[in-house]
Order: sequence, then C-alpha cells, then structure tokens
Amino acid sequence: MGNIVAIVGRPNVGKSTLFNRLTGTRQAIVNEEAGVTRDRLYGKAFWNGVDFSVIDTGGYATNSDDIFEEAIRRQVLIAIEEADIIVFVVDVVTGITDYDEGVADVLRRSEKPVLMVVNKVDNNERITESSYFYSLGLEHLYPISAINGAGTGEFLDKLVSMFPKDENEQELDLPKFTIVGRPNAGKSSIINAFIGEERNIVTPISGTTRDSIFTRYNKFGHDFYLVDTAGLRKKSKVNEDLEFYSVMRAVRAIENSDVCMLMIDATRGFEAQDQKIFNLIQRNKKGIVVLVNKWDLIEKDTHTVKKFEAMVRDAMAPYTDFPIVFTSAITKQRIHKAIEEALQVYENKETKITTSKLNDTLLPLIDKFPPPSTKGKFIKIKYVTQLPTQSPTFAFFCNLPQYIKDPYKRFLENKIRENWNFNGVQVNIVLRKK
Repeated sequence: MGNIVAIVGRPNVGKSTLFNRLTGTRQAIVNEEAGVTRDRLYGKAFWNGVDFSVIDTGGYATNSDDIFEEAIRRQVLIAIEEADIIVFVVDVVTGITDYDEGVADVLRRSEKPVLMVVNKVDNNERITESSYFYSLGLEHLYPISAINGAGTGEFLDKLVSMFPKDENEQELDLPKFTIVGRPNAGKSSIINAFIGEERNIVTPISGTTRDSIFTRYNKFGHDFYLVDTAGLRKKSKVNEDLEFYSVMRAVRAIENSDVCMLMIDATRGFEAQDQKIFNLIQRNKKGIVVLVNKWDLIEKDTHTVKKFEAMVRDAMAPYTDFPIVFTSAITKQRIHKAIEEALQVYENKETKITTSKLNDTLLPLIDKFPPPSTKGKFIKIKYVTQLPTQSPTFAFFCNLPQYIKDPYKRFLENKIRENWNFNGVQVNIVLRKK
C-alpha cells in the first residue's frame, strides 16, 4: 500500500527545503516571501528500503493575511484526513508562534502520528533551544537542518518505522483497478455503471488502516477489485481546496492500484490537470487506460474519434502506447470494453519474457542499427534480460552504457513494444556495464 506523508507548518519554516531533501529534487520554487511555493508538490522518497510519497502542503496557500491562516488550517485538516503520517515543521530561529500553537492543537487532537521537526538547527546552542518546542505537547521531536541535512537520518529512521503494517489479510491476490480524473469527469457514475444494480455481487472491504474501499467485482467471468478512494465520508469544508484535494485523492488511489483508468471529460478536452494525473500514474509506474467519458454529448463527424485520440496521444507523447476507450457512464456505452482493456493491460504488466527470446529477437535488430558511436568509441550491446521488477524493466548489458542517449533508448523500447504487447504499460530500459 502507498504510504503518504504530508508536511505541514507555517510559511518560511523550510517545508520546501525538507521536501527537496526527502525527494532528492529541486522541484519547489523557494523564495523569501511567505507563501511563494507555487508548485503543487508531490514527490516519491525512499529510505531504508521503504518507499513513500511526500506531499508538501506549502504550495496550497492563498496569499492574503486573513484567509492565509484559514487556508493553512484547512490544509492541516486535509493532511490529517489523507496522510498516514504528518511532519510538522517549526523553526528554531523564530521560536514558537501563536500559529504553531494553533496547528499543534489541531494535530494533538487528531489521533494521527505526528513527527515534529525543528528546522534550522545548525549549531549546538540551537540544539538546546529546540527542546523548548516540547511545550507544544507533541512527543516526537527531531532537531534538523534541512539545508545541510544534519539530523535528517534519525528523523527518517523514525518516520519509516511508524508506517502502518498491512494487516489486510482478507484481500485476495486480484488485480486492482482504480478510476482517476478531475472532479466531475464522471468517475462515480462510471463506478455505479460498472457495479450496476447487482449490489449483492459486490463486497466492499474497507482497507484496514486506509480509507480506500476495495469493491470486488465478480461477474461476467471477471474478478478484480475496484479501488474507490472517495471513501464513505462526505467532506464539507474542502470545496475551496478541490484541486489540492483531488491531487491528494489521486495519489492515494494510484498507489493502491495496478491499473489506473484515467477519465477525461470529452466535453472539456485534455486539460492541464489531466496531464498532472497522467504524470502521477507514470511516476508510480502503473498501467494506464484512458477513458474518454460523456462521449454521447459530442457532435460527431466521421473523424471525431480519430481526431480526439490523436490529440490525447499528442499531449502525452513520447508515451503513446496505451488504450483509449470512448465511454458514456449514462448510456453505459462501451463500459465493458473499458474493463476488458484494463484486464489486458494488467496482463501486459505481468508479462515476463525469457532471456533467450529477448536475445534472439533484439540482438539481430541491434546489430542492424547499433548505437551511434561517440567520440570515436564503438558501443556494443552484448546481452539483454528482463529484471524481476514490478513494472517491465529490461537491462541491456554493454561496454559503454554512459554513451547511450535517450533517442536510442527509445529505439530499444519501441522494438520491445513492436515484438511484445506492452500496451498501457510503462517499459523501463536500463543500461548496465557488462
């Protein structure tokens, strides 16, 4: 199951710097003015063999004083609702503010595991000062310096030890599909169309420690789980934060599934937020089927499907090898086709190709079109094998892996796709030294 960590705290305490340190990126635009982190921040982190996702709530504040605090308060509430562990960042230089007390108060009442990080502790004197923050009443306190990394190791050891262990024994080893997309693209109506009136065939088990609901779909010879993360609770306070909220939700849904059906609203075309969700699916290396919903509302001429399809593939390039199904939740048009495609993508993702087949097929193609020589050096690929990973990954062994550039990697990927069916699945190419 995906573990989700949310970073909360007031502006300028160093949330983005900590986010960058955890995820090894420089994604955040860090600026001295309060509330400048603009990127909707989501990243993957890895520590002691544990993967987790980090969400920096800093980017979600609207900048004007009176609503500012209110907005941050809402983010804290959303983080409590959606994350497994909350990292509350405070700043040893400014000390404890009323605002920190307010946040600590909400967190103490929340029953969620909270780690308090006292940032900017870069000398011994400040270590002593950091213990004042125990007065906020949170038990786990870690003095760190996000800029130079001091103290982050201990903090991370503690963090990964706190993730809930999966006790969900009643889960069967079935494919898990989820439907993701912008709000109002029609996700819930298509789930209802899938499940239909025959609710008796459907057994919801709610994930033990999570609020994903797995609904088992067992009819027409199909057997899989639909992961529905809408949860059972209606949320009232969060309308204003819909975009932040739908990103949090999508992260949770994507991590819990094998194949994601990305639903696009045909009446609105392919929008920036669809692209964001698509990138999340890719970053998590999940299978993908694109559903174009509300197709019954579109004026058609003979080329409409082709045009729309070309537009979607164009937007997602260079990754274009995935199924697109035109559906309507209302008329139930082609919703079985959507399920069949998802099952096929799941099978493609599980495909294992023997080393002998790979070498027999690919080495002759590589001999015909070898990697271009660089600086007078000839690159020879000698051997290829599939690695035992969750998404299909192929290792090519060669004498000078560092000289093989992206265009040639794409050539190798295309040759694999031409010979085997990896439709809807990300194919990873790694180059190793022989």
